[in-house]
Order: sequence, then C-alpha cells, then structure tokens
Amino acid sequence: MFSIFGSKKTFLKDLVVGFNDIHSHLLFGIDDGAKTVEDSQHILKTFAELGFTSSITTPHTIQDVWNNTFDDISAKYQEVKELLPSETQKLHLKVASEYFMDDSFVQRFQSEKLFTLKDNLVLVEMSYINAPIQLYDILFELQVAGYKPVLAHPERYLFYHKNLNEYKKLKNSGCYFQINLLSAMGYYGENVTKAADMLLENDLIDFAGSDVHHASHLMMFEKTLKIKNLEAYKEAIKNNSFFVPGV
Repeated sequence: MFSIFGSKKTFLKDLVVGFNDIHSHLLFGIDDGAKTVEDSQHILKTFAELGFTSSITTPHTIQDVWNNTFDDISAKYQEVKELLPSETQKLHLKVASEYFMDDSFVQRFQSEKLFTLKDNLVLVEMSYINAPIQLYDILFELQVAGYKPVLAHPERYLFYHKNLNEYKKLKNSGCYFQINLLSAMGYYGENVTKAADMLLENDLIDFAGSDVHHASHLMMFEKTLKIKNLEAYKEAIKNNSFFVPGV
C-alpha cells in the first residue's frame, strides 16, 4: 500500500557511529586539508561527536606538490598530538599517507619506507584526468616490494565510469577499493554517485573513508544518502573494523 509519508531517509551520520576512518586530511599545514591547528581540532572534535571510534589520517604525498617524506609526516603527527592531546587520544588518531601513483612513486617505495594504513596496506591514488600509462607496472612493482594497494575513491576516476571491466582488472591486479563516504551523498556529482552504486552493486568495494579535508565535508554528514546499494555501502563501512588499533 502506498504511504503518504514516503520511504524513510537514511542520514550519513547514523551510519558512522563506531566508524574506524582510514582516509582524511586533518594534519594542518601539510597538504590541501586542514590549514590551521584550529581546523585540525574542529575535524577531530566533529569526528568524535559523530561517534567515530578511531581515525587514520592520510596526508598527501605527491612529487613536486606535497612532497611529504616519512619523517615530515611523523613530525607533523607528533606536533598535532602535542597540541591537541585530548582530541587525538579520544579518537585514537594514527597516521599514514595517501600516495600519488606516478613514475616517481616507484622510485619512492623502492628507496624509502612507506606510511601504511596497517601492516603492508598502502593508500594510493591517481590523477582524476587519466590513469598513469604504466599503472599496472606500478601496481606490480608495488606488490613485489611487499605492499598491498588500497585504491582511494575509485568511483571518482571519471575515465573508468563506463568501463566496469577496467575496475575488475584493477581488482584482479591486487587492488583493494576504498569508497569515499561522501560519494554516496552526491557531493562529487551525480556521475560519481552512479559509479559508486555500480561498484557497490558488483561487490567491488572493500573499505570506506571519509576523505574529510575541511568543514564543508563535515556538514555532509547531516545529509541523506542518494545511493541505491545501501547494504553494500554499510558493509564497506563495517569492514573498516579491520583497522581498529590493536586488532
């Protein structure tokens, strides 16, 4: 029977209680995320208020843009912990990096230690314009070096949106897929939300990340979801329990 009240809406904030985030940019002054210590504090406090259990923050490492080294990230992480001890302890804040896959990335992981999410799992991304020409060589060499790639926001790579087989090829090449929470909200546009739905429908998403950079992203947690494959989306969020500190 038709209901005059319509279907019940699902708010993002209702799905992230107990969430273990693995992708954000809350270390101030190190990339395009938080600019000031007050920005870092605001994100940390909001995560706690939303009910996040833990957070692995992941500043960008991009050659000639944000050329962050292991030591740079470590130093900034320690600085934030010292400036915001209550907030970082309450959220069990940890740190890794989001690495941009290009030719310089191969030289990087072959010559220095990478900041991983956990064990040998490393968060990677690529250009939104096109995939690197040597993408599969990079992924192969990364795994030869002992790492497992977690591809950040695969739904945001527009050049793959009409090529499900390419997504499957990436999975078969050893990539885990991490969906951005806000992709389910329409934040990045309708086409990205449709791509997220396609990946969820085909059981290709492994994990979820907030990818929060600033206050505007945080405001989206008050909005309702626009994706259709809600149960698969919830499962991706649940899978992040793998990254709980100490597990």
